[in-house]
Amino acid sequence: MKKTNFWNSLPFKLMVGVLAGVVIGLVLSSTDGNAFSKAILNIVVTLKYILNQIINFCIPLIIIAFIAPSITQMGKNASKLLLIAVTIAYSSSVGAALFSTAAGYALIPHLSISSTADGLKELPAAVFELSIPQIMPVMSALVFSIMIGLAAAWTKAELISDLLEEFQKIVLAIVSRIMIPILPFFIGLTFCGLSYEGSITKQVPVFLKIIIIVLIGHYIWMALLYTIAGLYSKKNPIEVIRHYGPAYLTSIGTMSSAATLAVALQCAGKSKVLRKDMVSFGIPLFANIHLCGSVLTEVFFCMTVSKILYGTIPSAGTMILFCVLLGIFAIGAPGVPGGTVMASLGLITGVLGFNDTGTALMLTIFALQDSFGTACNVTGDGALTLILTGYAERHGIKEGIKEDAGN
Repeated sequence: MKKTNFWNSLPFKLMVGVLAGVVIGLVLSSTDGNAFSKAILNIVVTLKYILNQIINFCIPLIIIAFIAPSITQMGKNASKLLLIAVTIAYSSSVGAALFSTAAGYALIPHLSISSTADGLKELPAAVFELSIPQIMPVMSALVFSIMIGLAAAWTKAELISDLLEEFQKIVLAIVSRIMIPILPFFIGLTFCGLSYEGSITKQVPVFLKIIIIVLIGHYIWMALLYTIAGLYSKKNPIEVIRHYGPAYLTSIGTMSSAATLAVALQCAGKSKVLRKDMVSFGIPLFANIHLCGSVLTEVFFCMTVSKILYGTIPSAGTMILFCVLLGIFAIGAPGVPGGTVMASLGLITGVLGFNDTGTALMLTIFALQDSFGTACNVTGDGALTLILTGYAERHGIKEGIKEDAGN
């Protein structure tokens, strides 16, 4: 396995971007009124606008590229076990999102967060606005993806299915080679603006607090998943958890469920209570569709950022809608660092109404702790595989015998 170099990793680049942005912003703020400072600030605002246009343009493409092929791939192999696996993965993600929402309403009001909207310096308007409209609205892209995916699966349209899979590869290349590389610059420019305005230094303690809260939430959710899995399968979940240490540590280092897959298969394979066929089937599948830790993190961060930037937490109805849709986006999220939050940028902007500053803050704090969210995802896969084992044994599915794909 290729070892990730921390100095070339996205979190390190983001930290450099954040620090550089804050320092430059403070310098510009202290020399406010200087002609050179004004020129630099105009460049910062203009570049930030253009990069934000590029990121927003990619959002519908990401939705179509990862939701539609995921549905067609499920259709090709539709079976009872697959449907059960997708159902419990979606339920876990939505459950984690709703759990995080409840925690947000209970904890965020007590974190001494004050809105930064008042008493700030005003950034100048962009000197040059390069408008890059999306090919379609975000919700249209979601509905289009679901309809095309289902229709292709129903009609067994192999050509369309293959085209969607090729399109997914193309968009993943766009994400990996365009979106990921520009993120540190976009976030650095955003933090430069925040630092100039005077808002960023006020909320540093809050970001540290919410990261700790989210980590605790990860452990609570994993404990709940394994408890449910143990009760359903009538097997000891400790016999699964105790083998998952290497996978947990590997996922922290790689920030990728796919890169951790080989280790996760080894760890799950050592468990005496997991059926080998369920491990071979479930672990690779859940590595791509089960993102409970990432979803839990994103929801809590969204509520906190909304409180910081806009002064209020989204309403309960809005958050419930966000959680339900986020579960769908998580199933088709790209397997790259920060993939969940990038795939759901449309929800963040469309449902929650975040602007480019809110989006940049979400991308930053999410990516800086993404390794722990991935570790929660990977470790949670063991619990879902235990549920699959229990289901197979309860329904008399013999080990090593595959069901007909049409059943």
